Amino acid sequence: MRIVPAVDIRGGLCVNLVQGDYDRETVFSNDPVAQAVKWRQLGGRLIHIVDLDGAKSGTCCIERQLRRIAAAGVPFEVGGGIRNMQTIHTVIDAGALRVILGTAAHRNPGFLAQAASAFPGRVVAGIDAQHGKVALSGWCETTQTDAIDFARRVEAAGAARIIFTDISSDGMMGGANVEATRSIARAVRIPVTASGGISSLDDVRALKRVEHDGIDEIIIGRALYLEKFTLPQAIAAAGEAT
Repeated sequence: MRIVPAVDIRGGLCVNLVQGDYDRETVFSNDPVAQAVKWRQLGGRLIHIVDLDGAKSGTCCIERQLRRIAAAGVPFEVGGGIRNMQTIHTVIDAGALRVILGTAAHRNPGFLAQAASAFPGRVVAGIDAQHGKVALSGWCETTQTDAIDFARRVEAAGAARIIFTDISSDGMMGGANVEATRSIARAVRIPVTASGGISSLDDVRALKRVEHDGIDEIIIGRALYLEKFTLPQAIAAAGEAT
């Protein structure tokens, strides 16, 4: 199982939100590029980059930072505000190994299929859920779409992977929603990345125990920044191959 450290960027800073609330923000670094490099040096094989400004505006706001991260030799995926093919080309040209479609995948399934066809294996569907229902636009809008039904739809459209975030858990440091993540993974055949709520190494181990259900990555943000444990410790707990 792979540990994927997160770097969320807003206003040029490395931040963390509580339950996606832009008014509940903690700034952890004024240099997101240096933070991404640090996670790489500590053993991260892939860095999860979120463009929080882009998630609200629908445009890529961090191209300059992405290019610097790529130039530093850091492998990364990126999500937030990726809602047309031009933006996909922009972020992939900037060095992204994978692009994450969330709002756009829900509102325009044809776009997801087009993107997956154009970039096989590199288009990921981000499913953010609040009480089992899909949330959009940086979690500012909640739909009545069932997360499991949506997972099956994005798989059919060609998504290579699902990143599942339980909003109620995210940033709360209360533990991951293992069962909700497991339900998503069992509903599809593509791999699932768990995200949100990781607060201890026990949370990592709990997800490791259900790896056989199709959960092969864990995104960790706030717990690493608060030094609840180190990235090398998380990697060891996940049994990640080197």
